[in-house]
Amino acid sequence: MSKSETATDSPGKKGKWTRRAFIGAGVVAGSALVVGVAVRQGNPIDRLSPLLTDGKNEQLLNAWVKVDTDNIVTAVIPHVEMGQGVYTALAQMLADEMDADWSKVRILEAPADMQYVSDSIARDFLAPNLEVPAIFEPTVSGGILELAQAMGLQFTGGSYSVRATGQRAMRTAGAAAREMLVAAAASEWQVPASEITTADSMIIHAKSGKSEPFAKFALAAAEQSLPAKPTLKSPDKYKIMGQPKARHDIPEKVDGTAIFGIDAKVPGMKYAAVKAAPVIGATVTSIDATTARTMPGVLQILNMGDFVAVVADGYWQAQQALNSIDAQYSKTEGDGLDLDAIFGRYATALDEAGEDGGDMETEAGDVGKAFAGAATKVEAEYKVPFLAHATMEPMNCTAWVRDGKCDVWSGHQAPVNARQAAADAAGLPFEDVTYHNAYLGGGFGRRSDSDAVIMATRIAKATGYPVKMIWSREEDTAQDHYRPSATSRFKGGLDKDGKLVSWDNIHTHLFDPKDAPTVPYYNIASHKIRKVDVPMHLRFGPWRSVDHSQHGFFIESFVDEMADAAGKDGYAFRRELLAGSPRHLKVLDTAAKMSGWGSALPEKHGRGIAFVPSFGSIVAQVAEVDMTGAKPKVTKVYVAADPGFVVNPDGFTAQMESAIVYGLTAALYGEITLKNGAVQQSNFHDYPMLRIDEMPEVEVALINGDHKHLGGGGEPGLPPIAPAVTNAIFAATGKRIRELPVAKHDFA
Repeated sequence: MSKSETATDSPGKKGKWTRRAFIGAGVVAGSALVVGVAVRQGNPIDRLSPLLTDGKNEQLLNAWVKVDTDNIVTAVIPHVEMGQGVYTALAQMLADEMDADWSKVRILEAPADMQYVSDSIARDFLAPNLEVPAIFEPTVSGGILELAQAMGLQFTGGSYSVRATGQRAMRTAGAAAREMLVAAAASEWQVPASEITTADSMIIHAKSGKSEPFAKFALAAAEQSLPAKPTLKSPDKYKIMGQPKARHDIPEKVDGTAIFGIDAKVPGMKYAAVKAAPVIGATVTSIDATTARTMPGVLQILNMGDFVAVVADGYWQAQQALNSIDAQYSKTEGDGLDLDAIFGRYATALDEAGEDGGDMETEAGDVGKAFAGAATKVEAEYKVPFLAHATMEPMNCTAWVRDGKCDVWSGHQAPVNARQAAADAAGLPFEDVTYHNAYLGGGFGRRSDSDAVIMATRIAKATGYPVKMIWSREEDTAQDHYRPSATSRFKGGLDKDGKLVSWDNIHTHLFDPKDAPTVPYYNIASHKIRKVDVPMHLRFGPWRSVDHSQHGFFIESFVDEMADAAGKDGYAFRRELLAGSPRHLKVLDTAAKMSGWGSALPEKHGRGIAFVPSFGSIVAQVAEVDMTGAKPKVTKVYVAADPGFVVNPDGFTAQMESAIVYGLTAALYGEITLKNGAVQQSNFHDYPMLRIDEMPEVEVALINGDHKHLGGGGEPGLPPIAPAVTNAIFAATGKRIRELPVAKHDFA
């Protein structure tokens, strides 16, 4: 699927609620079937048909899947592709339930439209286990959809795509389409539907020897009753799910035809470079652009209040002119603040919280009594820094505001929200903005924020040109929405047999409250976990694996410290804590077995283990490190992962590997520091990425532990890597790492 074929135009007019059937269906110009999942507002044919069809031979109703006259099945994917393989995995889920011929499956990204908000994510978040009779399903789905639309929840992130949209929407759409096609064939052939089978996009009646392609019955299928809850396959019936299918987006990324946001081209387009105030919250008080005005190609110099923009014929011209401008900024409360002062604030807040202060997140047993009676007591404090996202494609957006309309081209994780942000910036109604989404050259949570969209739209409105705005790498690093830094304090108690009986944890700065670092998977009779909030002038945003990236390091480091205090092996200690949880134990045991845990290693080499369930998946990792050089060298990482069921093994494995690259980069090097309130890092020379010669060998084992409850793939591979590495460093050197990044520590 080429991004040039992706539906993008989306004038989103809202209609009144209708309590329709759970599945909506329609015909493609009297010849092909279209099916959509969940109650939707009104009748969107007039709006969506030009977006998802050719305008001549097709018409549409609530589409998630369509079948055309050539028997091509097209899956409409309501999530964005940012390298995670979501197009392919979701299409696999739909195609398998439909019994489609995989070689004839095509993919189309859904437009930025309220009809494609992620109501499956809303349902998974609000009521993941809610099951209702078919008769009530339209009402329940309609209510959840209304909430999702109010939130503009067309979103890719949180590892929700497969476990929410795939399970609830794509599979249901495929199964519904299949049942409708079968019913149509049974009616025409005058045979019981139970005698009809489907395979490879064909409808088959073995007794009569009849078989026809899906397309033959598409028109008649649209007239069939719409199943509220079609029957889904059991895993033993899967033919496409669970298979390592090649990703649809790879060929064009290899041959260079893939279109990312930065590739947008519009006739008459100009270029903008921007620089915001170095301290968040400051405004531009004055600019001296004397030199910039004389430079070639410069068209306009704009003081936008919170940033300065130069518009020129080319990007290099705009950036060089911007670099010559002397800007002055207002004072803020963040001025003078540095990283030591920030961590000082954390320490003060934790001290003031004391033994019983802070906001309680989870509590069980009598922690104080258990700790007081413990035979061995351990206390430790851990710190992690601010982190930038450092997406390989810098933040960018192209916008054109004219004649009461606005077009926006970019890659965004939440297209509906981006469209609304552009509408607000342009001062236009939502329906007068057309949002063209593209591939994302890295998202990791950064492209869920709309600051670049807002800035580009404001510039385009001010200039009258179609303008492509590109942030320099320096601007991208200095103006990110950062992963918060944090301090976490622990007190743990062991009984005389080395059993963990008391766990007390208080920490700062949780980005997302639902990601509280509870330890329900570990069997600790008495535990309590609290948090304190510390005001900060920086902007925070979701970073890959969100709070699990911090608390995976905190928890698994302290578990290792407790194991050492108990005189026990880290793997064996965790096995005791997971007693009674066979699924968790299987993942932990698999990782240990893969690594040859307990076998001898050369001198100054070490193994470390970590276990972090997150986003519905269970992941354990063992890292091996070589400490014979001046700095740690991670040589091998073993991964065992149970996401319930692996839809695409190759894709899931790639996500584990990718998460290790990203997480290992942060563990070894990642750190955003401040001086006088401003970020000090600027580019990859002082905010380095993992280089290819530093990449460890990665071995991944996949476990299908619960096909009814799928977990994510993009995020859960990251949290275990930092503690696995630091625990391995301790095993090799006896040096305990309680503060990241590892590069801060001397191993000479």
